[in-house]
Amino acid sequence: MSFLTRSFNRLSRMSKYSGQNLGSLSPAEIKQWLDSFDTVLTDCDGVIWVDNNPLPGAPEVINRFIANGKKLFFVTNNSTKTRPEFVEKAVKLGFNVTIDNIISTAYLAAQYLKSVGFSKTVYTIGSTGITKELDAVGIRHIGIGPDTIQGSLADTVASFVPDPDVGAVIVGFDEHFSFVKMMKAASYLNNPDVIFIGTNTDERFPMPDRVIPGTGSIVQAMVTCSEREPIVMGKPNPHICEIIRREYDVDPARTLMIGDRCNTDILLGKNCDFQTLLVETGIHKAEDIAKYGQSEDPAVRALVPDVYLPKLGDLLPYL
Repeated sequence: MSFLTRSFNRLSRMSKYSGQNLGSLSPAEIKQWLDSFDTVLTDCDGVIWVDNNPLPGAPEVINRFIANGKKLFFVTNNSTKTRPEFVEKAVKLGFNVTIDNIISTAYLAAQYLKSVGFSKTVYTIGSTGITKELDAVGIRHIGIGPDTIQGSLADTVASFVPDPDVGAVIVGFDEHFSFVKMMKAASYLNNPDVIFIGTNTDERFPMPDRVIPGTGSIVQAMVTCSEREPIVMGKPNPHICEIIRREYDVDPARTLMIGDRCNTDILLGKNCDFQTLLVETGIHKAEDIAKYGQSEDPAVRALVPDVYLPKLGDLLPYL
């Protein structure tokens, strides 16, 4: 048996629940692993940048993937920006990408409504990242911006006149989320014919010294008061798998998902039958992988990536 055959067999065993440190492989094995995928999907926050700062080596790795002929997509749960805005940020940070490389939850939400022939108005809890994508497909929307109690709570409730044309509620990240918005959205969702969309269910943002509640916190508040479950656009919902397979013609077995969250990025990869790589520059670390791997619960073990690295930039010497 040749060395490459032995290496391939070893890599083949690194399928589900392996949680192996990619850095423990030989350079030849890492090269074989790199050759095993044609498409790369990567999360953004915590993987290639944090806030407005690129992570060390990340632009070079991404640009090398593209130069080497791999299909590459940023797959982000961030609903606060449109795809052109993501491109603008990425290019400023040194990534050689275009709008065709971006898959965002705001874009997916607008495309979903377009695909079902939606022609009414959307009540939006979110930002202009969502409403601009709705504008791009010609869908009307209301609700953006601050909305707080005016006078007493009773006065605010009494003054609310529901818009009879609202046929969908989209819930994304909204720094102006309020009791009033929650009341209005839940009132619309009391009609079972109104579509309920959540952009994603991320619990928090990766910040070093404080907790920033994520979209999932807002979505869960709406689930509680509306007594309904949303259609979730973002990772790890398999809806993204369908979009990627249909629109971008990818082979799941030859696709790599890179992320920093086991419960969104890695689970998306598992849901879509992709290969998975976790980097430790965001939410989850090697100790989390070890803990998940020891669980008796198959749903928890599904959070274990195939391989992991301290940071994406560690791949640069092998590209």
